[in-house]
Amino acid sequence: MIDAAMNIIRSINVSAIVEIAILYFVIYAILKAAKGSRFGQALMGVGVLAAAMITFSYLFHFEVLSRIIQALLVYLAISTVVIFQPEIRRILAQVGAFGFLERRKHTQDGVATAQYVVETLMTLSEKRIGALIAFERGISLRSYESTGVQLNADFSQELVQSVFTPPLPLHDGGMTMRAGRISSAHCVFPVSNNPNLISIGMRHRAAVGLSEETDALIVVVSEETGAISIAHNGRLLRYFNDQIPQSLPRWISKAMSEDHRKSKIFTKLYSVLMNSRLMKGLRR
Repeated sequence: MIDAAMNIIRSINVSAIVEIAILYFVIYAILKAAKGSRFGQALMGVGVLAAAMITFSYLFHFEVLSRIIQALLVYLAISTVVIFQPEIRRILAQVGAFGFLERRKHTQDGVATAQYVVETLMTLSEKRIGALIAFERGISLRSYESTGVQLNADFSQELVQSVFTPPLPLHDGGMTMRAGRISSAHCVFPVSNNPNLISIGMRHRAAVGLSEETDALIVVVSEETGAISIAHNGRLLRYFNDQIPQSLPRWISKAMSEDHRKSKIFTKLYSVLMNSRLMKGLRR
């Protein structure tokens, strides 16, 4: 048994494995860069058509048809390069810049990644831009959103900085996050009456107050020190400089993962309700 296994291992051609890996890497990079473009759709159509015709001619031993197909594929490849020259140039630029190895900022459905949110908060901390952001979890924050301005916007570092930079109209108040997106800004949060928090600023007291009434995770960035604080379940945890990269990702990942699962559930429930309404309308 062992000898047979050793013989199989010796018979494996290492160079063939390397060649397959290189081809896989190159094809994967090209297809990922071409995804969603006209060139990618044309490439997919040509590939399916060529594979079907080659398989058909091979099964029925059509030698003449096979030669014609091979000649047509050469001319088709040349014409494709000419027709889709701008998109091919863009794709090659992306591959050359190793764009497919960069960290994603958003998922395919537009939800911000936890890593991108952490990077944004750390940028606010470095620039001493005060911020108050609440991440919705189990208990809805819609009653507090009604006190502010509805945004329903994709999360981006530039947008967050613009909102909290004074003296812009929305810089005062809190921002709410739902399903990885910015739902509203300039919101009024309840202020905690805890006597131990009298000496801290209004942003921190509002963060604790909201955490006392909901299960939301609230992040506060101090404009004076750049320190980042986390309010959760009526408690306030403050982190400075070297503590931020270690502690902040854990909190944000937890809040974002629960938020994303919740958004998926709501999306499924919404689609079920819409389908049921549609079926009722068709029956009528």
